[in-house]
Amino acid sequence: MWKKAVFFLFSCFLLSCGTESGRFRFEGRFRNMNQAEFYVYSPDGAISGIDTVKVREGRFSYETDLADKGTFVIVFPNFSEQPVFGESGATVSIKGDASQMKEMIIQGTRDNEDMTKLRMELNKLSPPDIPAAVEAFIREHQESQASIYLLQRYFILDREPNFKKAYELVQLLLKVQPESGQLIELEKQLKNLKNAQQRQMPVFTATDIKGKKVSDKDLKAKLNVVSVWASWSYQSTDMQRRLMTKKTKYGDKLNVLSICLDGRPAECKRIVDRDSIKWSTVCDGTMWKTPLLSKFGIANVPDNVLFDEKGRVVDSHLTPAKLEEKIEQILKN
Repeated sequence: MWKKAVFFLFSCFLLSCGTESGRFRFEGRFRNMNQAEFYVYSPDGAISGIDTVKVREGRFSYETDLADKGTFVIVFPNFSEQPVFGESGATVSIKGDASQMKEMIIQGTRDNEDMTKLRMELNKLSPPDIPAAVEAFIREHQESQASIYLLQRYFILDREPNFKKAYELVQLLLKVQPESGQLIELEKQLKNLKNAQQRQMPVFTATDIKGKKVSDKDLKAKLNVVSVWASWSYQSTDMQRRLMTKKTKYGDKLNVLSICLDGRPAECKRIVDRDSIKWSTVCDGTMWKTPLLSKFGIANVPDNVLFDEKGRVVDSHLTPAKLEEKIEQILKN
């Protein structure tokens, strides 16, 4: 009789702590963050667009449909980001101090616990030593969702991307995860990026958020800037504001084409209209999968490439402040 009672209590415990199959949940508590909100997006399409999570008295929770696995990136109020790796039926807990986000603990699945352990190790390293440590992790955890995220974060989306190394690691992971749509897509993109830096404007056509066709033929000013931004990236919206100032100052001498990585084109259009941005903005809702990223050889947010009137690259991957300086340097005379 007592065995049945223990089994019943144990079963109730499991059901109360878990999440039903086909759903994923993360929840947690932050000290020194009473009320706030942050955003959640998925680079591998587990959710479409961007969701908002409310923090009340330091506590928060988020739940969504998830048939298998998925990566969720939390964007905090200070615009720092943290990945959470989801699995169908799993619940993940997040704990930390808002004043020390690098020290947060994420538990509940092996991928999240491995990532937490790695993050603690990276906190102790100097920046030049981090890529080697990340590569070692990827090679030791080829089956992990965390490895795909780290590959993108440190070898593709870095300020100085290493497309050749990224391609090598994608090939390695595909041997263990051959059905991963994200890895298959990365392989296609990296084939065009790994051999050399883009030195000439690519031939392209796209439709901006107002339905206007835009192509390489529209970028024939003395200086042409292709910029990448997203509403959840402060640095990128700062870049947009600086570009608006320079466009007002230099007029037809400066052409701009923006690529917005928001998952909701309607929200992108609202921001563009609100800020009175006159140049074309392309936002197809596919976020990191938008074809223009690989076309221009850019893979970060914010990011940019500058072309002269003959379509030659004159600079790229500049910070907002450096971009502003470069525009002045080229157009002031």
